[in-house]
Amino acid sequence: MIAFLSGILAESSSTACVVDVNGVGYELQIPVSTFEKLPQPGEKVRLHVFMQVREDAITLFGFASAEEKQLFLKLIEVSGVGGKLALNVLSTMPASVFCAAVTSGDVKAISRISGIGKRTAERLIVDLKGKLDVMGSSGSDAAPPVNTAANDAALALEQLGFKRDAVNKALNQLLAEIPAEEQTSEKLLRAALLKLKF
Repeated sequence: MIAFLSGILAESSSTACVVDVNGVGYELQIPVSTFEKLPQPGEKVRLHVFMQVREDAITLFGFASAEEKQLFLKLIEVSGVGGKLALNVLSTMPASVFCAAVTSGDVKAISRISGIGKRTAERLIVDLKGKLDVMGSSGSDAAPPVNTAANDAALALEQLGFKRDAVNKALNQLLAEIPAEEQTSEKLLRAALLKLKF
């Protein structure tokens, strides 16, 4: 099995990339989260890899971090979840936000992912709850926030380019400061932006 590939990035798109390893081009299916971390074509790249072998095809999946690969492997263990759907999860939500949604049983947030309906979201929560602890940060301040409004704010902040640990730390501080009835995603987002910028 191939655990990782290290070589020159030959080409890339939001769904796939080709890595040139000593003259051999390996095509990998990737999530958007990995695409955003890729260097420019012609530069060195190292990706964590999962190789899926089936009767009709061998498919390589590439990930920028071990955390993404680990979550992907957990996802494809769930009945009815294949590689494409698992990539959709990683492309739609940062791993920490998805793990927080599973931990808190947030069916609504998971159902927003393309290809996942309410029934599949419920199955993911049942099958993965308690199995994703390794995805969180070791520090309690930087653990993923666990309410829907905070998850939405975290997703928006990460899409704006803020680092995951900093986002989680800021939101967890705000959850302790702001009364529960006032914790809307909009209010948390605005307050977190102030914390993160200063």
